Amino acid sequence: MANLKAIRIRISSVKSTRQITSAMKMVSAAKLRKAQDKILRLRPYAGKLHEILTGLSQSLAEAEIENIYARSSSEEKILVVVITSNRGLCGAFNSNVIKEARRIVSEKYMDQFQKGNMYFLTIGKKGYDYLRKQKLNLLPERNSLLNELNFDNASMVAREIMENFLAGHFDRVVLVYNQFKNAAVQNLTVETFLPVETVSTGTNKTLPADYIFEPSGEEIIKELIPKSLKIQFYKAVLDSFVAEHGARMTAMHKATDNATDMIRSLTLQYNKARQAAITNQILEVVSGAEALKG
Repeated sequence: MANLKAIRIRISSVKSTRQITSAMKMVSAAKLRKAQDKILRLRPYAGKLHEILTGLSQSLAEAEIENIYARSSSEEKILVVVITSNRGLCGAFNSNVIKEARRIVSEKYMDQFQKGNMYFLTIGKKGYDYLRKQKLNLLPERNSLLNELNFDNASMVAREIMENFLAGHFDRVVLVYNQFKNAAVQNLTVETFLPVETVSTGTNKTLPADYIFEPSGEEIIKELIPKSLKIQFYKAVLDSFVAEHGARMTAMHKATDNATDMIRSLTLQYNKARQAAITNQILEVVSGAEALKG
């Protein structure tokens, strides 16, 4: 009977867990649908604007107009922006980003890291908690951005990054994040945020290098390029935000299915144990009756 009681308690515990994971799955699914609409509307606009930006940067270079956002540098000081989530229970979503950030340091920027010229900016509590334990050069975290994610809040962070770049505090800024593909798949993405990379007409002839500047190239650098960079930054954070909900929904779906399988297995085990207990009781009664007859 003690074994039966333990199985009943375990079944009850697993059922409670299944209720929680099922509820979290539905919440993540609702948030995913809402956020997915935003990223799907933003991507075509951001993609075309980025295409124009790279072509424009090439045109400015050919016109011998200085683009302060695309200046060449020695890459002595590197800033890696690590975009994770504030909460867990989303599978390998956060660990993949952290591993990729570590890989970038070890494979591409080990010299800068050893000189102490490697800096990290975290958006997401999970990334911040891990990197803080490693005693790295961490900038003040921006985890609150994910609590109220919109273009205005994201543009404030992007503007701070651009100001530090222009001031010479960083020579290159790299974004590491999960790009949303679908609810079950996230593409680990590493992209250069600053300096603005140019595309030569020899490698991509679809990008014209002969823009007519109106009112002037200097005015375009001052107004258009910062706006474009803010949109690219917002897209990266929003992509990660949508991917997080997709990863959590998938993880909770698998957890719910596993809980269902476990309940089925425990119920079968409980029925077998209960049947064995009843059989033993019947045998004891029969044995007692036979003993009385004797």
